[in-house]
Amino acid sequence: MTDIQVVSTHCVCHIEGVCQSHKDRIELTPWELQFLLIHPIQKGLLFHKPPPSSMIVNVIEHLKQSLSSTLNIFYPLAGRFVKVQNEDNTTHFFVNCTNAGVEFVHAVADGVTVSDILDPIYVPEIICSFFLQNGTLNYDGISKPLLAIQVTEFVDGFFIGCTLNHSIADGTILWKFFNTWSEISRTGCGGGDNPISQIPPIFERQQYFNGILNFPIEFSFPEPNPVEFQEPEKSNSFPLRQRVFHFSKEKIAQLKAKANSEMSTEKISSLQALLGHFWQCVTRNRSLDPNQEVKYKLLVGTRHRLELPPQYFGSAAIVRIVKTTAGELLKQGLGWASWEIHKVITSQTSVEVRRDLEDWVQFPVLPRVTDLVLHAGDSLATGSSPRFNVYGNDFGWGRPLAVRSGNGNKSGGKITVFEGEEEGSIQFEVCLSTETLQALEDDADFMATVSTR
Repeated sequence: MTDIQVVSTHCVCHIEGVCQSHKDRIELTPWELQFLLIHPIQKGLLFHKPPPSSMIVNVIEHLKQSLSSTLNIFYPLAGRFVKVQNEDNTTHFFVNCTNAGVEFVHAVADGVTVSDILDPIYVPEIICSFFLQNGTLNYDGISKPLLAIQVTEFVDGFFIGCTLNHSIADGTILWKFFNTWSEISRTGCGGGDNPISQIPPIFERQQYFNGILNFPIEFSFPEPNPVEFQEPEKSNSFPLRQRVFHFSKEKIAQLKAKANSEMSTEKISSLQALLGHFWQCVTRNRSLDPNQEVKYKLLVGTRHRLELPPQYFGSAAIVRIVKTTAGELLKQGLGWASWEIHKVITSQTSVEVRRDLEDWVQFPVLPRVTDLVLHAGDSLATGSSPRFNVYGNDFGWGRPLAVRSGNGNKSGGKITVFEGEEEGSIQFEVCLSTETLQALEDDADFMATVSTR
């Protein structure tokens, strides 16, 4: 489409002296350490440019200033990781809140318009250029910013791309950060006698993990090697594309009602029913051998399971897998597929989550980028959540037009879930082989559940 031209690069820090309560050090939990050898989170929002009547004259300067104010609240994001090598050859990591700063890049995509991003059926490849730190690992937070922002300017719009280290924060924190930044940008509040409506994050660790973890967490850390930086989409033997599917509130309600009716229950959620439906449709259109094992990898939030406050700052999620065979999945109804997902999610009780933390300390597991690649085309993996406030992020010139994610941790079968533009709707950003996507588009039963927006 076009090359991205960097106009300027800045280091944005929080305002020195504003936050007297800053702690110098924040320990990392197993939930965070497990992500050291994979890519950061990459999420971004597309906007029209402010109208001429807007009070915001210089968008870039305005965003930099409001970002600095936001970092007064989310100050660990301006820090860096510290890696400590112990005498017994174990390692531990922590966040050093030194205000080293956040990378902020202003870029321009000459000739690109908002419609060039929104109109194509498939997500344009240029999207990956709207994010910084492509190909890096969370481990690189020992030298690179934990947060990197790229604002890419188009003919008639902007894209605000956020790259956030997954070993200090998860999707919950990313969108709380976005919500806070957009409110400060829109209202000018956020400091002194002008508080914002967002509840500030809590950085405390010890009191919430007392009796479960002893900090710092010391473990044998495998040094990353060049293969960790391999782009996952290049590791597949089949070409991949991405497409966004929209599901209306009404269609989701129908799927939920059908799934619950088939299982004589009311416990299957809207999202579980939609995931079960999509799992069956993709499996059907992959034309797998009936005896082929199929897996669904789910990222399950752990905050409420350990009774952490909603504003707890950190990465708080675990990966769980649903397994069956292609034949069994397609033989059973929607209710069965949704119930299998429901069972795995609800089995993660506080007891199970505590045991998971304790087990990790004894037997650390650090997935690598290459482990996330679904070579056989037999798996799906879901990240993010429709509960996150995406379309409420008004920076002062209107709601976002769209949300997109970068290439970090992408491979065939990755589904990124977002809230839809209309209340109660959900959208899937799907990364699949070209062949499977085409088969889905030709599947009348599947497309009957998809909204045209």
